[in-house]
Amino acid sequence: MRFSEYFELDRTQPYLDFVDIPIDTDLAVFLEPIAIKKLDSNWGNELSSMLQTFFEAVLKAIKKSDHKRAKSLLSSLNESNEFHLGYSKGKSRGHGFGVESADTVWSALTSSNAAITGLLKDLEDTALLIPNIGSDMISDAVCNILRGPLIKYTQDMCNYYGVNMTPDIPSGPIWNPILEVWEERLISLPITPHGKVILVPKLLVRMKLSYSSSDFYRHYLLPEMQREHIESHSPLVRLLKNGNHRVHKKDLIKKYGKDKLAVAEQARLRPNILEEYREQKAEEPLKPMSFDDFAFVEKSKKPDVTPLLEELKETKKGTKYATKYEDIIERILTLVFYPSLCNPKKQHNIHQKRKRIDITYNNEAKSGFFYWLALHHPSSQIFVECKNYSNEISNPEIDQLSGRFSPSRGKVGFLVYRDIEDKEKLIQRCIDTANDHRGFIIPLDDNDIINLAKNVNSDEQVDYNHYLEKLFNRLISSN
Repeated sequence: MRFSEYFELDRTQPYLDFVDIPIDTDLAVFLEPIAIKKLDSNWGNELSSMLQTFFEAVLKAIKKSDHKRAKSLLSSLNESNEFHLGYSKGKSRGHGFGVESADTVWSALTSSNAAITGLLKDLEDTALLIPNIGSDMISDAVCNILRGPLIKYTQDMCNYYGVNMTPDIPSGPIWNPILEVWEERLISLPITPHGKVILVPKLLVRMKLSYSSSDFYRHYLLPEMQREHIESHSPLVRLLKNGNHRVHKKDLIKKYGKDKLAVAEQARLRPNILEEYREQKAEEPLKPMSFDDFAFVEKSKKPDVTPLLEELKETKKGTKYATKYEDIIERILTLVFYPSLCNPKKQHNIHQKRKRIDITYNNEAKSGFFYWLALHHPSSQIFVECKNYSNEISNPEIDQLSGRFSPSRGKVGFLVYRDIEDKEKLIQRCIDTANDHRGFIIPLDDNDIINLAKNVNSDEQVDYNHYLEKLFNRLISSN
């Protein structure tokens, strides 16, 4: 049974912002550090900072031979069953650094030249250079270090989707990046028969982690070692029939080894190669999981937006059905705009609760229309106002949405409505708003929503990026 089923959310994974984990076992996906570091939002900066401060604190303790503190820091990474991510079969079992023993991991770090010499800089480096540390341990460690922000995210998601939480639950160790200590407190969390649950954004998980020791060795270190041996005319150089010189990778592996200790030693001699690897992984991170990926790991069906579009068509206009209409629009947009827009909030309060926004998304796009927006206009958040009207959309509705804009929050939003007699007149009002430097409002009627949603169905795909570009260009064409 999945989280959505237990709490009767009437939603499947494509319509949820978080990973819809099974409540009694693990899902084989992993929290990816590089995906976290690629977040451009304030929240992303907070998460990255927490990861960095923790690992720096561990390395600092090791370099100072403060073994007691190093072990103490590592030992708090052992309880992460509540995240339900990883390889566990049957009941969830955490695989954090401290599961086997803080002594084991501490011993590996202290005996590694990579740690002592400063070669290790980030938590994910340990997957390359430290024996017995794999994807599941890195992911669990990240979950533990980020427990505080992820608890807050879980609480936000529970409030958003209407999930009941139990108060006064022990939080588990929460990393304090300012004091560099672990703390605990009582908090509210969702509870199932298998224990408390902490949710993770689906935007940040992958089917594997970017860093791979074998990939780093074979495709980065060994080619450099081959070049060095050829230049030095070492005994490993072979003369080919065509007159070229070659050093076989298998000969290098036989001479230097292939385990992580060998990788760490060769990386220590060539720190520039490790830096090159880091830079390339940062520039070309693994893409967020697709609907197909989630369907594969969850053994579920791909999303079919058709029933939701039918429900949209059948929903009556008027205030009585406004909440239902807003819910349908949010589900569709959450599905269509993933992974660019995430972390939706309904009835988001601003200006000390004097104003509310129907739906607010964080813009975390790394390509496409929303990425372009972020480069050219304030759009860290994208606002959506839903009008289930049977009457005309006019200036008050335009002014209401533009009044929510600000340089810090963003100045782009969607005005979603059912239909209108004179759509060109509404578009002109939005153009006037843009010309007056009061922000960019993209109007979307039912037909626009249906066209955007066709992007999800494989039989009649529409590129929503191109579709939105055309609509947005109408707003700026007269500037």
